[in-house]
Amino acid sequence: MYENIIQFTLMIIPLILAVTVHEFSHGYAAYLFGDTTAKDAGRLTLNPVKHLDPIGSVLLPIMLKLSGSPVLFGYAKPVPVNFFRLKDFKIGTIVVAIAGPLSNIFILIISGILIRLIGTSQQELFVLLYYSCVINSVLAVFNMIPIPPLDGSKIILALLPERFRIKYAYFERFGMFLIIFLIIVGALDNLIAFFVKPLIVLSTGVAL
Repeated sequence: MYENIIQFTLMIIPLILAVTVHEFSHGYAAYLFGDTTAKDAGRLTLNPVKHLDPIGSVLLPIMLKLSGSPVLFGYAKPVPVNFFRLKDFKIGTIVVAIAGPLSNIFILIISGILIRLIGTSQQELFVLLYYSCVINSVLAVFNMIPIPPLDGSKIILALLPERFRIKYAYFERFGMFLIIFLIIVGALDNLIAFFVKPLIVLSTGVAL
């Protein structure tokens, strides 16, 4: 029981850090391009309490752990962004969209470097950093899938001709149902694993 609590803690800490930095990065990128929506909502902060979602940040990780999943996954409340307030809609939207995944790649690299430095000499720290690599690589890859409301869809939205943007944005109300369906049937597993495994190996030097 005690070991399970320790393991869950070592997984939940990097998850909370990953989703918090991810959402903060979206808000800060938008702020740099002139949109103060996140700042006005009190979300331009690294305080995880401001970003955590009861279901995505708490209930989902607990359910995954209880189901025996080897990796925790979750999400935070999306930072509010008014893309039409950005100084440059196309460039601003792309920068805001990739800011979250890039922040996860940054944490992945730092965690990988620390793993290479400490090795397995400090077992608990090694496990925490390894989970950090796994969680951040999964978040980065998953969010770049071009299905609304994931970050990849915002890039597509910015690149579409203006006459198609409203139609594509309309699809967002159905996007989450499609994502959940694809996750349930396992359709995204191979796609995510194809990118995630090399990222983990490159960052940590640990063979999978």
